[in-house]
Amino acid sequence: MKSIRSIVANRDTVTVDSMTSVLDAARLMSARHIGALPVVDGERLVGIFTERDVMARIVADARDPRTTSISEVMSTNLVVTEINDSFDACLGRMQQARVRHMLVLDNGRLAGILSLRDLMAADLDDKDEAISLLNAYVHYIPADLSKVKT
Repeated sequence: MKSIRSIVANRDTVTVDSMTSVLDAARLMSARHIGALPVVDGERLVGIFTERDVMARIVADARDPRTTSISEVMSTNLVVTEINDSFDACLGRMQQARVRHMLVLDNGRLAGILSLRDLMAADLDDKDEAISLLNAYVHYIPADLSKVKT
């Protein structure tokens, strides 16, 4: 199973400042094809802004995304994992919290963001590899047996 570290490694973690407008954040999310943005205040992680926040706190409340800052509508009850946590622990925590994105910390500092899609892709890769290995095992013909005449 892939480690959380290997899933988030070598990825840019796109963040926004807490004073960023919702419109600018939504445009950034759209341009990057991402569903969530960690929100920082300087170096400090202060929240997460997700597609769900856009729908529930902007659209449903008829707020103006041009004049509303992320700090007014971001989620501050953060679901986090440490970079060395197991795949199963992360998936369980996400399911329990009913979230699709989890912030990854490395010794208390933001190391990345993990989506449910990331975890499902890693799980699928592992299953594909297991199937390939099993197929190779089932279809393996030892060299000595290939010369046996019947």
